[in-house]
Amino acid sequence: MKAREGVICLLLLLYCGVGCNGVFRQGRTKKYGLVPPPAGVPEGVTLVQDEWFTTQRLDHFNNTDTRTWKQRYFSNSTFYKPGGPVFLMIGGEGPANPKWMYEGAWIHYARSLNAYLLSLEHRYYGKSHPTKDASTENLLYLSSEQALADLATFTVAMKDKLGLDDNKWVAFGGSYPGSLAAWYRLKYPHLVHAAVATSAPVLAQVNFKEYLEVVDDALATVSDECNSLVYEANRQLHILLQHRVGWQRITETYRLCTPLNGTDRLDVANLFSLLAGNIEDVVQYNKDNREFEGIKGTNITINTVCDIMANKTLGSPYVRYAVLNSMFLDAQEEKCLNHTYNATIQELQATSWENNSGVGGRAWMYQTCTEFGYYQSSDSSNQPFGNEFPLEFFTRQCREIFGPRFTPELIDNAVKRTNTVYGGRHPSVTRVVFPNGSIDPWHTLGVLHDISPNATALFINGTAHCANMYPASPRDPPQLVQARQQIFHLLRKWLHE
Repeated sequence: MKAREGVICLLLLLYCGVGCNGVFRQGRTKKYGLVPPPAGVPEGVTLVQDEWFTTQRLDHFNNTDTRTWKQRYFSNSTFYKPGGPVFLMIGGEGPANPKWMYEGAWIHYARSLNAYLLSLEHRYYGKSHPTKDASTENLLYLSSEQALADLATFTVAMKDKLGLDDNKWVAFGGSYPGSLAAWYRLKYPHLVHAAVATSAPVLAQVNFKEYLEVVDDALATVSDECNSLVYEANRQLHILLQHRVGWQRITETYRLCTPLNGTDRLDVANLFSLLAGNIEDVVQYNKDNREFEGIKGTNITINTVCDIMANKTLGSPYVRYAVLNSMFLDAQEEKCLNHTYNATIQELQATSWENNSGVGGRAWMYQTCTEFGYYQSSDSSNQPFGNEFPLEFFTRQCREIFGPRFTPELIDNAVKRTNTVYGGRHPSVTRVVFPNGSIDPWHTLGVLHDISPNATALFINGTAHCANMYPASPRDPPQLVQARQQIFHLLRKWLHE
């Protein structure tokens, strides 16, 4: 929770879990939903197929509304032995990826604990379309509370269908689905026995200015000079905005799809946010072993960024920053950077499910406007990216995309309600583990200290977003290996309770 083609400049919270594939975050675009199919499967494993839960309720909180719809899910019984637990991977703000049904750390846990695997795609994302389109009127049924009720209804139905009524269920998720995993245990403890809530931003917050502060800290782990050079590049970029010759130079050097108009403050804000997003994505996913999902550019690390910024042979910091931008464009196989604000808004105003790669971005934007905020603004002075994309740059998008009633006051009230409903950083839960990585900017909204002996925080130094969920790699640092082992030991302990 940013491919450039058809820019989606907003907070699109990356989700892990059923597809930590998304990289859907503010400022940069990624053609929404274009996650390539798995390139191959492990020997002896058959690729799972789409399955459909055909009697999901549209509105769980209105008993007079009997409308239903079909929701996509996946299953894998390969590791299951009678009496084993059921592992439920929770979907988030993007398409569910079937490759998670035979890859990832949870597969090791499933094999060792004889678990039955299920994965439920989130309503309004991927192929799970509850309504005829994603109009503002129809998005009324999109919320975390409806999603949790989907999980509950699905769990009850699968217990009956698969004969798993006496088994213990464990919820898994990362990022937004990590929050859902914890909240599922909070709201439906009779249905789910335990949860692994990875990189879960359980605290809703409108102005998430701390995000860039963590990016600043992450760059400093390589060198203080790296931050200084990024700051200088943004300063030089700002100077070039003062005259038309500079606009032309920026257009050429940064490979913009259309000429920059330096007097259009919204286009300028979008551009600065996009360029900051290059580095944000690297920090958020630094060395996270996402290759198995087909994600491009996973070999680009914080060290790569800082090495380029320190390379004086390339030219000034402004030019080095442009070299970084070109590297990301090339990694995503994109010819140019679409920086215009209007392109962002127009893409997010489209409501059709058909041939619309941005509709998932529209759905997530709706959730940020009505539940979470999470806007990664430049309002903090403790970061090197300037101050061109303040909070108002993001909140105005709610009004322009969904209508005039989506005001900053509405967003503030929605965020307060979310924290009231779920408890913010202090959800009243047991048998939940909250892993977070120190390099992941989202950790600042997560549970970093034990809530109780049975609600455990795992803070993993030097690791990024959802790192513990990915398949193990020989490059994994010892603290990440240890964290995965701790999660397994907690699961084994809780399943005996």
